[in-house]
Amino acid sequence: MTASRLIRAFVLTAPGKYEVQEVPAPVAVPGEVVVDVERVGVCGTDMEFHTGAMAYLHQGHSSYPMRLGHEWSGRVSSVGDGVDAAWIGRRVMGDTMLGCGTCRRCRRGSQHVCEQRQEVGIRGERAGALAEQLAVPASSLHTLPESVDAVLGALVEPGGNALRAARAAELRSGDRVLVLGPGTIGLLVAMFARAAGAEVHLMGVTEGSLAFARELGFEHAWREDSVPDLPYDAVVDASNAAHLPDLALELVEPAGHVVYIGLAGVPSRIDTRTLVLKDVTAVGVLSASPGLDATIRAYAEGSVDPRPLVAATVGLDQVGAVLAGERPAGAGPGPKFHVDPRLG
Repeated sequence: MTASRLIRAFVLTAPGKYEVQEVPAPVAVPGEVVVDVERVGVCGTDMEFHTGAMAYLHQGHSSYPMRLGHEWSGRVSSVGDGVDAAWIGRRVMGDTMLGCGTCRRCRRGSQHVCEQRQEVGIRGERAGALAEQLAVPASSLHTLPESVDAVLGALVEPGGNALRAARAAELRSGDRVLVLGPGTIGLLVAMFARAAGAEVHLMGVTEGSLAFARELGFEHAWREDSVPDLPYDAVVDASNAAHLPDLALELVEPAGHVVYIGLAGVPSRIDTRTLVLKDVTAVGVLSASPGLDATIRAYAEGSVDPRPLVAATVGLDQVGAVLAGERPAGAGPGPKFHVDPRLG
């Protein structure tokens, strides 16, 4: 009997505990492919799993040990039965949300909110991309054109969330939008809003994050106590602060749009009387799924270039430190960290 080939993978074994392990290489089962992983983004969700605060752990959707990593890009190396061999060698990224395919929500094209869904590196024991190789359904793949490199490819998933938020704001050229939270998602929302012709304002907490936003060309970057009293046609909450959803509703213009894409660690409250009396449209955004193809096009065309958001790229051995909040030596000012599993 031939021994299984082994690959290196980052495995979270308990809150605050992890190992880089040698695990059996994935095999392409029917309907799936194996991808050689080139880049993986570290996300706030990954940090919540590291601390043990992630709600899925307490709801029975996730458990340790687990392999994180849902923002990824790579190249298909093998395919299972029923998958077109033309996928082999293609550069790809993949949808995080894997619906069951048969329920009412999946049949209506909303597989990203399927009750029985798996989420790559997050939910349903579907191993993530913090490894040298990853197995995913071929149906979840999106081809990357040559102009979208590995770094951009691993930014498609967060970009898809941000694009959906910007679109939900229904911005027209000349509209003014306020984005709450200049982290990765907030800055990506700002980039897509700017590409739509909007005047973009950002609100943050630390001077460092606001200074970085200004370096990206967003001159209207404010602390909460200095946000100018202007009419905001849309407000996007991309923060994790429990009080900001209500502030978003207070600041938006009547007949405007508020978009909620951030999640606080405790319940947030809004006054629905304000929502009604201002005739405001409120939208929640969970997933990048419906926005992935449009995000790839935007990156390929160059209308949005999020590469400056990546502060550093590390190997698997450094992931634990990044999850604990450490910034690698020489890291730039951006909020996003990438992992190249080939670096070790």
